[in-house]
Amino acid sequence: MTIDQMHIEQRGEEILNVFSTAFEALLAADPAAFEVKFRKMAASAFAFYRGSACLFYHDLTQNKHDDQYLDDQTSRIWIHGDLHAENFGTYMDSEGRLIFNVNDFDEAYIGPFTFDVKRLAASIALIGYAKALSDEQITTLVRAFATSYCKQIRTLAANDTTEEELRFTIDTAKGPLLEALRSARTQTRFGLLDSMTEIRDSERRFIRGGGAVELNDETRDKIGAAFNGYLKTLPEPRNNRPASCQVKDIIGRRGVGIGSAGLPSYNILLEGNTEALENDVVIYLKQSQASAVSRHVTNSAARDYFIHEGHRTVMSQRALQAHADPWLGWTEMDGAGLLVAEVSPYAVDLAWSDINDPEQMIAVVTDLGRATAMMHAAGDDESSHSTLVQFSTEKAIDTAIGVDGEGFSQFVVDFAHTYSAQVRRDHQIFVDLFRNGRIQGLSVNGLN
Repeated sequence: MTIDQMHIEQRGEEILNVFSTAFEALLAADPAAFEVKFRKMAASAFAFYRGSACLFYHDLTQNKHDDQYLDDQTSRIWIHGDLHAENFGTYMDSEGRLIFNVNDFDEAYIGPFTFDVKRLAASIALIGYAKALSDEQITTLVRAFATSYCKQIRTLAANDTTEEELRFTIDTAKGPLLEALRSARTQTRFGLLDSMTEIRDSERRFIRGGGAVELNDETRDKIGAAFNGYLKTLPEPRNNRPASCQVKDIIGRRGVGIGSAGLPSYNILLEGNTEALENDVVIYLKQSQASAVSRHVTNSAARDYFIHEGHRTVMSQRALQAHADPWLGWTEMDGAGLLVAEVSPYAVDLAWSDINDPEQMIAVVTDLGRATAMMHAAGDDESSHSTLVQFSTEKAIDTAIGVDGEGFSQFVVDFAHTYSAQVRRDHQIFVDLFRNGRIQGLSVNGLN
């Protein structure tokens, strides 16, 4: 066996061990879901990266890179935890405005701000490579992101502008971000309902089949009880949601995302704020799992603060996303914590498949740098969710970076190139492990 072969074998075992720790229980409960998850991850290096946050944090903490930008404060802020270039899109906030921002807070936790910056930077490098950009062009992209992040942090730390002036809305966004917001604006609640439900005997019900799963009476009763518990977690004022919250139908859900394999999930159809059927609302309940970040940071205050993983996810989103979904809350079922939120018709993801011009890509990643900085600045001493972070995060980060903005950008660029190359190698190793039946709990090729 050559040295290269030995390295590949050792790295393969490392990947298998990390995945076993992160996925073993869920994989055993629903191997078919992980068959789908892993096939999606096998499709590309970027898809592999999306589905393997656990490996990313394992590598960050195993291979101790010098990180001169971390101190007592910048090591414990609210972070997204899975910040990559496809985790951005639109949502309608509690004040009825369409916003372009970060989405999907399943991995959010208290941790080092550079975790988010590094994860997003490596994802930008992977996208650049997939679009056949040169190393120099990828450097330009990552540097644009990092520089924009630094500038926005400095602006926020100096209080030179207001949050409202910085948010990406239909009035302020440009390019693909504006296109996503305009697309979201054309969506309707009726269109969403029409795709998921049908009218039977003058009443709306979920359509069965496909990803919608019929539930037995015992499970429906448990979900009903969990729903009642959820209502107590909604923030005041409650005038943005129906007064009755009458449950009309409940179904199970399959295929809810590359990161949610094996996690029980359900949809509830609610009576709207009038008896008109077009005002009905769909919310989802999804079991939450431990954040990949939480396995690699030591924070007893955070560990003691969160009731369960559903509570962690919701409190993180409320901290990081100003004016979050008014339906956002949490509950418990069978001893597990669940996230609850609306299935929104106004959620449109940033479409990277349509972004191919290098200059346009630079403009987009520059905006993502601004969005990341604003997210990091949201969950601090000025937030209503400041129990865990009682200092100004933007000032702490700005002080840590100091006058060395160029040095910070180079630090991010170097990491992006190094780790994206590692991901591309890991992806090929993973594909070979998967197709050769090396992942315990899955049948070879899913055919045996």
